[in-house]
Amino acid sequence: MTAVMLAVLVSLGTWQVHRLHWKEAILAQLAQAEAAPPVPLNATPEPYTKVAVTGHLRADLSAQYAVEVRDTREGPQLGTFLIQPLERPGAPPLLVERGWVPQKRSAPIFQPQGETTVTGYIHAGETPGLFSAKDDPAARIFYTLDPATIGAALGLSHVEPFILIALGPAPPELWPDPAKHLPQPPNNHLSYAITWYGLAVALVVIFLVWARRTLRA
Repeated sequence: MTAVMLAVLVSLGTWQVHRLHWKEAILAQLAQAEAAPPVPLNATPEPYTKVAVTGHLRADLSAQYAVEVRDTREGPQLGTFLIQPLERPGAPPLLVERGWVPQKRSAPIFQPQGETTVTGYIHAGETPGLFSAKDDPAARIFYTLDPATIGAALGLSHVEPFILIALGPAPPELWPDPAKHLPQPPNNHLSYAITWYGLAVALVVIFLVWARRTLRA
């Protein structure tokens, strides 16, 4: 039993070490992208690439993504993230997550008129997981950033297979409030690895104490 438990604990610790290296690579990629200036959008951009895209935002084809509570001037507010397609000549529409908007708001949503340039970072398309909240395409409410599903609900037969997350300050009208920086995921894998390896060491010590007492008996 001790050998089986030891193998499990060491395996968990080793898995966390692998996860640590994986997370460090992602954080390095994010730091590099954060420091880099926006570049023109190409056909196959890497996730988290900072880009600047010019087109026409369709206010009439808006969708909502996720829910989040934030502190506002009026106090804590429940809100969602506004998604609109950016139409570009000679290219498929690009879904843009423009930022957070409260469900109850006194200020209107700022809508650029005519051609506009959106700066943001690339977010890879997602697929719903086993425990994902169920989307409501009829109401244009979504909980998974699946470009094809969102595009179909907006009546768009073909959209880019990724999402553009807008970056920048809030406009004078306040809403939507775009992201201020790229994602900054926590990296706790080293502490997890130390925990699992520490439990493995404790298990060995307990076994040695037990074995010593048993042999003396």
